[in-house]
Parts: sequence; C-alpha cells; structure tokens
Amino acid sequence: MAQALTLSRPLDGLAKLWRAYPRETVGFGLLAIAAAAAIGGAAHSTPELPAAQTVGAPLPAPPPMLIKQMAPDQAVQVNQEIPIANGPNPAASPFVFKGDKGARAQALQCLASAVYYEAGSQDDDGERAVAQVVLNRVRHPAFPASVCGVVYEGSTRATGCQFTFTCDGSLYRGPDAAGWRRAYAIAQQALSGSVYAPVGYATHYHANYVVPVWAQTLSKNAIVGAHIFYRWAGNWGGPTAFAQRYSGHEANATALRNAALAAEAATANQPTEQALKELGNIPGAELKAGAPGRVSVRLNLEAARKASADAPHVDYVKKFESSDNLKWTLSEQTVATDEKPLGKAPTAEPSGTAATQR
Repeated sequence: MAQALTLSRPLDGLAKLWRAYPRETVGFGLLAIAAAAAIGGAAHSTPELPAAQTVGAPLPAPPPMLIKQMAPDQAVQVNQEIPIANGPNPAASPFVFKGDKGARAQALQCLASAVYYEAGSQDDDGERAVAQVVLNRVRHPAFPASVCGVVYEGSTRATGCQFTFTCDGSLYRGPDAAGWRRAYAIAQQALSGSVYAPVGYATHYHANYVVPVWAQTLSKNAIVGAHIFYRWAGNWGGPTAFAQRYSGHEANATALRNAALAAEAATANQPTEQALKELGNIPGAELKAGAPGRVSVRLNLEAARKASADAPHVDYVKKFESSDNLKWTLSEQTVATDEKPLGKAPTAEPSGTAATQR
C-alpha cells in the first residue's frame, strides 16, 4: 500500500522534497489544488493529525507517499520497537448495511476483493481484520461513504492508491476458487454485522516488512498476522468520529476494477529517470513529453549524422588483441615475416608408393 510523508515545517519540508523527490512534489501540489479538503490515506497512508482533531474539519491533502528505505528484516525490527498504544481499544460497532440487493452485490464484490488480495495468504483472522478496516473507513468522514469507494480510492490517481492491490497489477492475477470463497464468506459476515474486535477502530495498516514514514505518528493498536494496525490519535480515532452514514449506493465493481487496470497499464512502462538520461545522451535524440507517463523520442538525422562523422574512429582490429593472421584476414595487411603457417607442414610420401600404384 501507499506510504505518506508528514511535514512539520511545510515550507522547509517542501523545498527538501523538491530536491529529493521532484516528481512526487509536483503530484502533491496538483492534488492539493484539486482537493484541499481530501484525505489520503490508505491502509498504509495518512498524514499526522492533531490529537484533538475536530470531526468534520477539513483535512490536509495527502503528501507524497514514501516508505523508509531499509531491508525487510530491519523493518520488522523497527516495527517491533513501536509500542502498542496504552489505553482502551474498544471494538467497533456492527456495520449496518442499508442498500438494495444491487448495492449489496457490488459491496460484497469490492470487500471480498480487498480481503482476498490484501490478506489472502493469511488465516481467517487476518482477512477479518482487513474487512474491519474497510468498514471502519466507510463510517469515518475522512473516507468515502461506500465500500467500493473506500476500496478503490485513488486507484486511478497519480499520487497513488489506498489499497495496493488496486494499482500494482495484482488484479491481473485471478483468484483461486477456494481462496475466493473464503474471502467472500468473510465479506458477507462483515457486511451482516460481524465485528473483528481486536483491531478496534483501526483505519490504517501495513505489512510488517515495511516502515511507512507515518508509522510513529498514529496509535498502533493491534498486530494480526503479517499486518500492523493503527488508528488516529485523539478524538479523530475514537468511536464518536465514526458517525458518517453509509451512502447506500455502490459503484459498479467491475467498472472500478477495469479502470484500475487501465490506469496501471498506462503507467506500468513509464520511463525511469535513468532511462530518460540515457535516451538524452543519444546523439540526435529529441525527447518530447506526451500523454501522462509517456515520452516520445524523435531522431534528428542531421544531428545524428554529424555526431557520427565527428566521433573519433578506431579501427576494429585495434580494439582488441589478435593474432597477425586474424589482422591480415580482417584488414588484408601483409602477414608478419615471423608468423608461423596454419596447419601442419606436408610430409614427403615414401618413394615408389602413391606414384606407381594405381
């Protein structure tokens, strides 16, 4: 999933981000203009909020999504050192679904997909924990008021998705039948009011082998399988904050899936910075920005020919060590006087044999 960076001094931090992550900083600026009151935060991303955040107050736009660069085993150790928050960790209230059969079918499809792709390799509790986070978000004003809206939030956005499986190509991998049946059953139970109490009102989680930069800014409240769960500190993460009403409407799950795959395909082959640098070093190559994530390359033939003519020429045979025979073969030079002939010298035939016998 995505990881977010929290800045305590916005201007200084933004300058540092621009130097280190110019592309991400541009994305942050565009998103802030387009949605100043939006929240970013997928199960792995959200900025730090004050402990006494007032419910309903506008939230900052999500900053660039980053994780701390470290080896997985080191990340596990760092995560273990973050203590679980003291104080109560009440169970969430049962989710009450209020929608027609069509909306329920779409919600089940979206929730089961999140459960399967996010925790399909874990046991039932690991899957229940993910389902609980999704439904917690549906009832929190920082997130969309529908199941599919929560699951696919940001899946087509340049700044990143909220649940990794919606933008990393996982959806190309079809679920196995047994795994899907298990995930679907757990999604049905959750939509019918089943509560997984250990994660409480958690709205964020991440795998234990990565460390998002926000990990120590939230309240760590549970560990289930390979996932670590968090809630916001203060009132914003307390029971009274989860007062958003379920919309009763769901987008088409198949359409959301197809849109997510299309967005992933459009950005999957984006040229890296190193590739752009190498392209720019080709004589006569002219780079031109195209559609988002695309770069077109035009070859200026006149410039390419001039670069070729001006390039220093070194004979091929001088670029490596070779025998005089090979040099003579390649360049028609006269063989050296001391070069030994190839093959064996002919031997004299015994007299009176081949010449007389026919």
